Amino acid sequence: MDPLILLLFIFTLAIFLGFELISRVPSQLHTPLMSGSNAISGITIVGAIAATGAGATLFAQILGFLALVFASINVVGGYLVTDRMLGMFKKKGGKK
Repeated sequence: MDPLILLLFIFTLAIFLGFELISRVPSQLHTPLMSGSNAISGITIVGAIAATGAGATLFAQILGFLALVFASINVVGGYLVTDRMLGMFKKKGGKK
């Protein structure tokens, strides 16, 4: 079997399973799930740095750099959204 076909199959399966899993999570567990997603994106950043540094071709380096940029956006955005959600639970006018 061609490795590209196998990777596309795994990618499609991951999309389907991820959608089904997230759509069935209760809303109370979205924040912990988002924290876990941020941790996974941190692993993606490490992999993207390794791919960019070890990229044998210019195309591999560009893909590694794009993965680094998108994973960084996901991590920063996740932390901003989590901070905003935690701010909703603070009392207004009270001591911090």
